[in-house]
Amino acid sequence: MLSFWETILSEWEQKTLPQIFPREQEISTSGFGQINKILVITGFRRTGKTYLLLSAISKLLQTYSRKDIFYLNFEDERIPLTTQVLTDLLPAFQAHFGQKPKFLFLDEVQNVPLWSKYIRRILDNGNIQIFLTGSSSKMSSFELPTELRGRSIEQKVSPLNFREFLIFKNEPRSQEKSQFNFLFNEYLTFGGLPEIVRARPEDKINILQEYFRTVIRREIMERFNLKNEEPLKTVARLLFNSTYFSLSKIYRDLKSQGIKVGKNTVDNYFSYLSSSYLFAPLPHFSFSLRHQMTRPQKAFFVDNGFITTLSTKFSQNTGRLLENLVACFLRTADKEIYYFQNERKTDEIDFVILKNGQPEELIQVCFDLSDRETQKREFGALLRTGKKLGCSNLKIITIGNLDKISPPSPIKAVSLADFFLSS
Repeated sequence: MLSFWETILSEWEQKTLPQIFPREQEISTSGFGQINKILVITGFRRTGKTYLLLSAISKLLQTYSRKDIFYLNFEDERIPLTTQVLTDLLPAFQAHFGQKPKFLFLDEVQNVPLWSKYIRRILDNGNIQIFLTGSSSKMSSFELPTELRGRSIEQKVSPLNFREFLIFKNEPRSQEKSQFNFLFNEYLTFGGLPEIVRARPEDKINILQEYFRTVIRREIMERFNLKNEEPLKTVARLLFNSTYFSLSKIYRDLKSQGIKVGKNTVDNYFSYLSSSYLFAPLPHFSFSLRHQMTRPQKAFFVDNGFITTLSTKFSQNTGRLLENLVACFLRTADKEIYYFQNERKTDEIDFVILKNGQPEELIQVCFDLSDRETQKREFGALLRTGKKLGCSNLKIITIGNLDKISPPSPIKAVSLADFFLSS
């Protein structure tokens, strides 16, 4: 074990940090060492959590030396996922550097047994600022082990927004319309996961498929000790191909395919997919909780690339991709969102944003509003639903020319560029 730690620590001492593209989201270094809490960085796999840590380390190295900082990635296959590794970590560091670190960065530590008790002990001893990352919801503030509740600050990391996407593509924000449409179509189709944005077009699908397989096996199968991945993968595929879903509908679809699993198991699969941050159900809004519970939910995902890659639809569903993109944007802004559909299913609102339990804003997403009948349908649905829900803050998002659109008051038309590029 001693030679193992000598190797790991020597590598850290000589490690060259990679080039890091700037992101709008970063870890503030101004208050390091002044709070007795851990910072937990959560989010979907491959969204850039590690690079956020390394960016913070780069800033720290402008003031501190390597012996003040330690970064350890538990996805390094050489590192045993045992409690003993955590027990030996600080003594080994002190033996190598002659002191304990002031800043401890642990990447994907949640897979180590009893990790939370170790972190609590280090936290109670003081003098070390701790930073953790995790790709499953067990690291979120809602699921953290009891010993760490109230002792952590959670920071969520999402795929690149469109502004960051343009930076990663080395493209200025001010582009002629044709270039903007080309770039936005790529973002709409393949999403904002950093590696995918930088990948060659012919590699994007294969990388996204590998991400999906990794999430199924490592984030779900291993974590929840599942034996057969096929029913879970089938449920995921059904969700990718469904705008609306319910437990009963997915259960019937599985049964029709000869897959015999109980309803409770299917419900568990929904929870598992959500816990990996891959899948995010959107409930129907109603002032009646009972009524809300009986309506189907809508299926949204962490990144558009997965819809493009894993949906079996033969033609690109631009409307669904755009709607999913807006949902991701709103969730990143920590909005409480729902959808709404009236009893006769004649009016549907894509997003109902709540504040203090009341509708604060209604948002309709329509890729093309050039047709008069489309305008009549979308504007009418907004006006009628706004009246029904008591909300006058009405917005419609479209890619079309706003000069040719005259929505009735109080509806505001917003271009895609303004919506996704606004700061």
